[in-house]
Order: sequence, then structure tokens, then C-alpha cells
Amino acid sequence: MLTVWVYSNTMSRTTLGRKAFKGRGTLSNPPGRFERQDVEEVHDGWYEEDQSDSIATTVEPDKARGIISTNNSPDIPFEQSINPYRGCEHGCVYCYARPSHAFMGLSSGIDFETRLFYKADAGRVLEEELARPGYVCKPITIGANTDPYQPVERKLLVTRQVLEVLARTRHPASIITKGALILRDLDLLTQMARDNLISVAVSITSLDSETKRVLEPRTASPQARLRALRELNAAGIPTGVMVAPVIPAITDHEMEAILEAAAAGGARWAGYTLVRLPYEIKDLFRDWLTEHFPDRAAHVMSLIQDMRGGRDYNSKFGERMRGIGPIAELLRNRFKIACKRLGMNSGSREMPERTQLFQPPLREGSQLSLGL
Repeated sequence: MLTVWVYSNTMSRTTLGRKAFKGRGTLSNPPGRFERQDVEEVHDGWYEEDQSDSIATTVEPDKARGIISTNNSPDIPFEQSINPYRGCEHGCVYCYARPSHAFMGLSSGIDFETRLFYKADAGRVLEEELARPGYVCKPITIGANTDPYQPVERKLLVTRQVLEVLARTRHPASIITKGALILRDLDLLTQMARDNLISVAVSITSLDSETKRVLEPRTASPQARLRALRELNAAGIPTGVMVAPVIPAITDHEMEAILEAAAAGGARWAGYTLVRLPYEIKDLFRDWLTEHFPDRAAHVMSLIQDMRGGRDYNSKFGERMRGIGPIAELLRNRFKIACKRLGMNSGSREMPERTQLFQPPLREGSQLSLGL
């Protein structure tokens, strides 16, 4: 196979045919929307080598100067967040963070799962930001975009660095994860929980292992996530569950079962989101549906469009998370009824807000107070 490159920048990419790779969620590696580059495969009649059925993960330091991101979205309950990693090895095909790789000249497909970036020296950078004179302490959510406990965290310890600083400065935080690796950091989490400075939401999309395997190939099993919920709760750490995303005709029938299993494990609150397909994700998702659920691919997209005003996606605030229309309303009602029956969302806070305990780290060269 001869690959013909036509490009006007210096970025190159390995082209990939549409096929399933071991442990990967997407089937392709489409160019990012900011690239000025076209790639075309042309068979030249010569010998064609077999393509590997797996792709290795590469990890590089992130060149970003800061670590705290801010937002003013009315759809989410926090203003500050930290994402220790760009890209995510979990490989969830539906991940709404995939298009962010385009800003780095990379693809939202296989690149997002295999070309990862970590916040180098995360602890020091975070301390510098928290020590700034104008810093206002507000709860920080860890893992709003990419999972802070994805497989590479086991060796890199970036998330743990962040937690160490937050625990030392008594800064309120919350965590969202699909990773059972969070149990490694029970020592820090229990320390923060004693002052009501931490909460954890475990995201569960499906309780079916086979659905999880093709939908979220490198995430912890549903059973491991439920075990993490139980152990976190037993350690006194406030926990909740995110039924996210809900995919019609694929996972929507599991909503009540997931809530019941999470409540049995000690989850005090719950949330859910409808699958979101912005930018390149809609094409990646369609390919995935055709590969894994050919019998219902068209029906799934029809249901999604029904909840998105006739389109694949609607980014309007107030609608993008839950959708619109009768099917979306049915999901809302099912969720409310199940939570009420299980005693969830009855006053427990998802986000710790004890900002008055915050103790800023000392800036370099600053003088200690004499306490007079």
C-alpha cells in the first residue's frame, strides 16, 4: 500500500485503516480539524505488510504553564478544574474531550488514546498558582475532561502530586473517575475527608462486561468500580455515581440497575448525562456503532437525533447535557424516580465547599508570620 502525502505543515501522522485495534476504542485516526493536510492511501500493486493489531502508548510532558482551568458554564457545578493528563488511554469512544487533541495538531481518534501528555512537575506548578496573592479559593474538580486515574497514573503519579498539595493546603476538591486505582490514594483522601474537603464520583456507563469492553476498553471493570465505591464509602469519603453517558438502545435500560448497585455501595448522590457527539466524535461514534452494533446503528442515531433537535448534537447550554423532547423527558423522570426511591440526592453535596480552611503555600522568599 502506497501512502501519498499532501501537506503544508510539518506534522506527520501514521495512517490507519478502519479496523479494531486491541484495547482501543476508535477505528480510525482522522486529521484534526485545524490541520492543513490531506492523506490518501493508494494501492500500488506491490507487497503489502500485515498491519499490527495493536498500537503502543506514548507519553510526553505537557508544555502548558498552568494547571488550573476555569470555566463559567451554567451546566456544571464547578468553576475550577485540574486535568493531570491530555488524552486518555481508557479509549472511551464517546469521550467529549477527544476534540481537544486537535489543538495540539493531533487526531481525536487513535491519537487521543495513544499519544498522551502529562502535567510535568504538577505539584510545584499547583503550589505556585495557589500561592499567588490574587488567588481565590474555590472547589477544584479533578478529572472533568480526562480521567485522573487512567493506567499511566500508576507510574507517573501526577494525580497523587496534585492531591498531596491540596491536602497540605486544605483546599476543597472533588474527583471524577472510572479508575479503581483511586484506592491507592486512600491515605490522602481520608485525611481530606476528615475536614469535609473531598468527594468522589465514580462514573459507570454499563454493568455489562462485554458492553464495557467495546465501549470503554481500558477502564476498570464495572465490578471493580463498585468495589471502589464501597471501599471509599467505608473509609468515610463521600461518594456519588455518574451514570454517564446514557446511550439510547445501548445502555439506557441499565440506568436503574446502576443507581441501585451504586446506592448499595454507599453512593449518596447521583447524576447522569446524555451521550454527546460534538465535532469529530459523531463520525467516530457512527463507525463504532456500525462495527459493534450493526443491527441497531441507524436506530441508535435516530434516537440521539430525536433528543438533539434533529441533529447529531446540540451544544446549547441547558440542553447539551440532558437533551430535549419526549425521550429525554422520559430519561429525566426515570432518573428522578429511581433516586427518590433509593434516597439519593436528598441533601448531600456533590462538591465540598469549605474554602475557609484553605492555607496558601508560602511563596518563595516570603516571611513567616510571627503570630503576634
